Amino acid sequence: MEKLRRVLSGQDDEEQGLTSQVLDASPLSFNTRLKWFAICFVCGIFFSILGTGLLWLPGGIKLFAVFYTLGNLAALASTCFLMGPMKQLKKMFETTRLLATIIMLLCLVFTLCAALWWHKKGLALLFCILQFLSMTWYSLSYIPYA
Repeated sequence: MEKLRRVLSGQDDEEQGLTSQVLDASPLSFNTRLKWFAICFVCGIFFSILGTGLLWLPGGIKLFAVFYTLGNLAALASTCFLMGPMKQLKKMFETTRLLATIIMLLCLVFTLCAALWWHKKGLALLFCILQFLSMTWYSLSYIPYA
C-alpha cells in the first residue's frame, strides 16, 4: 500500500531513503538479504585471494583467471541481495554507467576465454588486470559525481 501511495504522490525511488529502498527490494527479510550479501561478498574475496595464491603454481594462470573472475562475479552478485536482481540490472545499464558495465562484462568473458579456450597466458593476465580496472571504474560509477 505504501508503494502505491508513493507512486501516486509522484515520489521517485531516488527520494526514498536507503533503508526503505533495501526493504522494498525483495520479499526476503532484511536479515536474510544482509546474510546472503555477506556470504557472497566474503566468497568473492576468498575466490580472488585463492586465485592469486594459485597464480604462483606451475600452470596456475588458468586457475587464477577462473577464480579471480568467480570472485568478481560473486562480489557483483552480492549486491543483488541488497537491491534485488531486476533493480541491479536496471542500475547497471543506466546511461551513466553503461560503458563501464559493458567493458566490465567483456573483461570477465575475455578473461575466461583467454585462459580456458585460447590458452594464452599473457592475454589472460592482461584481461585480469583490465578486469580489475573495469570493476574499479564500475564501482566508482555508483558514487555521485565521481
